[in-house]
Amino acid sequence: MTTVQQAYEQLRKQLQTIYDQREAAAVAAAVTAHITGLDNTGRLINKHQPLTNEQAQTFRIMTNELLQQKPLQYILHEAPFYGMNLYVDENVLIPRPETEELVDWIMQEAKSERNKIQDIRNKEQGARYKNQVSILDIGTGSGCIPIALKKHLPFASVDAVDISEKALDVAKRNASTQGALIDFHLLDILNTTSWNQLRQFDIIVSNPPYITKKEATGMHNNVLQYEPHTALFVPDEKPLLFYETIVFFGLQHLNNNGLLFFEINEAYGKEIIDMLAAKGYKNIELRKDMQGKERMIKAALFS
Repeated sequence: MTTVQQAYEQLRKQLQTIYDQREAAAVAAAVTAHITGLDNTGRLINKHQPLTNEQAQTFRIMTNELLQQKPLQYILHEAPFYGMNLYVDENVLIPRPETEELVDWIMQEAKSERNKIQDIRNKEQGARYKNQVSILDIGTGSGCIPIALKKHLPFASVDAVDISEKALDVAKRNASTQGALIDFHLLDILNTTSWNQLRQFDIIVSNPPYITKKEATGMHNNVLQYEPHTALFVPDEKPLLFYETIVFFGLQHLNNNGLLFFEINEAYGKEIIDMLAAKGYKNIELRKDMQGKERMIKAALFS
């Protein structure tokens, strides 16, 4: 009968055919922990513990999926993001670390701008808006962005939209698990006639599809074969399709002194900055992510 440690070692060796040694060991350890409930230390202490028949069968199934380059996050149905463990499946993109940086930037700005924003809101609309900043996430997917924002900005009211009903099911599940109160909307942002379903916001954020079809040739199979293409790709002839649309949407749905945040394709930073400036946005800032790639933009709108 196969022991816990033997199962781990077998999986690690098999994964070295598609991963480097370090990543193969990390993935094997994660799978072993998921199936047996034993972390690295527990596995070594209980290395002679035999697998149950059910555990052995699960190992075989997950090994086969991994060798077909299915992402670990989809196999385990979990992905870490901003200190949370979120449910994910093939209806949503796997949350990326660089998006955590965007969330962190928004949180900093929301906190520093809170008083300024609310002074304006309270004068215009009354005291019932006190202590509340309104945020909209466009193309929410797993819900990672709005959920993280709501959990760390309790004074914010947060909405999120997506074109996919299945993606919204995942986002709602995550919001419920994390105890985050968010208003979700099934909506195609490219359909301008649907915009009247949404109110005004102080902050709009989006990590929209931004990879052109021609860029797909350089991508890994685990992304191309398993992650949802509608959340990844834009036409080669319209690489800024979603940015142009959301910039125009912001002109109509951002409050005075409102902020717009984007995660972007590093190849189009200058074009997006020029577009924002041409539409009247101010204080435009482009930031690099932890890998030194130009990935995030912030812009303000003043009346």
